[in-house]
Amino acid sequence: MPPRKRATTSAYSDIDLTNWKDYLPEIETGSLWTFTKRDKGETHAGDYHGNFIPQIPQQLLKRYTKSGEVVLDLFLGMGTTLIECRRLGRHGIGMELLERVAEASTQRIEGAQNPEGIRTDILVGDSAAADTPDRVREALAVHGKKHADLAILHPPYGDIISFSKGERAEDLSNVQSDMEFVERFRKVIDNAYELLAPGRFMALVIGDKYASGQWVPLGFYTMQSAMQAGFVLKSIVVKDINGNEKGKGKNGNLWRYRALAQGYYLFKHEYVFVFQKPKRTRANA
Repeated sequence: MPPRKRATTSAYSDIDLTNWKDYLPEIETGSLWTFTKRDKGETHAGDYHGNFIPQIPQQLLKRYTKSGEVVLDLFLGMGTTLIECRRLGRHGIGMELLERVAEASTQRIEGAQNPEGIRTDILVGDSAAADTPDRVREALAVHGKKHADLAILHPPYGDIISFSKGERAEDLSNVQSDMEFVERFRKVIDNAYELLAPGRFMALVIGDKYASGQWVPLGFYTMQSAMQAGFVLKSIVVKDINGNEKGKGKNGNLWRYRALAQGYYLFKHEYVFVFQKPKRTRANA
């Protein structure tokens, strides 16, 4: 058997491009993701409204980070991203607005196996706040870094689900209009841009909504905001919501009837927008 060629990797992934076929079909390369069921390994659970399935951070971490790098999740929720960081050997920093959710996610994250001694830090606060970059940099400094190697954003899909039941004004799910959501979310995008290393990637996981008799393209509104912030759009992935329909769509006959009667289609997908921060940024151009 001839010797394998020397590994060739990119600046942002451990994937050996010389032997790229070895990674198929494990690593997705197409723009349509259909996962037949939710991965329930480790301490993952689908009991929280807004959870995304573990396969999303799995794919993103494998494609856009190297072992030992640092991943930033600005909408931590129940810790899906940081659990995958432990599994895949990446350090993780997560920010969560609600203290009770942060406490619950901490238990799940710490309950996951951690054979490589991965560090995961959870910050309680508003990802849109002006002091967020400084707080995240304090966590990054432990790793000798000023910037994260990958950013993941999985915000509320507008006001579809109220995560704090109106108790927290900072909660994006408590907005009074879709444009208010976009404007406030832009502050999170700006923080992510500032905290991400030049040349590295940000993933935005979001879906659309239906209100007042019309489809509201939240995904494309936020995509445009990211591009206006300076990010370069690399891919639009359409992911079916099989496996994480909780709070994002229903299959009951009542909803089918409403769709037929009112002329719309039931939500069966969400988006994974992939952006890259240019190597020559606004600050150093």
